[in-house]
Amino acid sequence: MAILTAAFQLVSEVGYAGLTIEGIAARSGTGKQTIYRWWPSKADVLLDAAVTKADLYIPIPDEGSYEADLRAFLHITFAIGSQPQVADVLRALMAEAQVVPEFGDRFRSVFLRHRRNALGTVLERARERGELPPGLSPGTITDIVFGTLWYRLLATHEPLDDRLVEELVAMLTGSAKSSG
Repeated sequence: MAILTAAFQLVSEVGYAGLTIEGIAARSGTGKQTIYRWWPSKADVLLDAAVTKADLYIPIPDEGSYEADLRAFLHITFAIGSQPQVADVLRALMAEAQVVPEFGDRFRSVFLRHRRNALGTVLERARERGELPPGLSPGTITDIVFGTLWYRLLATHEPLDDRLVEELVAMLTGSAKSSG
């Protein structure tokens, strides 16, 4: 855990370009060989740190209804994703995934699929309760949620705030009122 914490701290201090295995080793009090034994690159150390952080801080809520579960999932996901340190790590990982195909495969299978599966649990529970609105498949709902998250993180830097949570909840539960 010290290695993952060190990587997260360092990337916010020196940026992704300045992050090195040597720096992570020095900050965590471990040897470079130990890090390379478990992770092939600095991106993989950060990937493991991001997965661990998500698992620790983004639970799969069971609030008793689809709307409440979705709201809770979005609220905590967006709150964590809005933290500057986390946002910087996510941007760095997504960038690395675009230029290093092997890492991109690991990023998609280890992080993105993991987060999609977490939301999938919320959606499956809603389906079992008969609460999913007609017209949107669980895959499309997941794409909308994470598409919004990544678009704001990577392209616009617009906030991932409570207003956005409420707009998505209204749209994705079928409770949105049409204006017009």
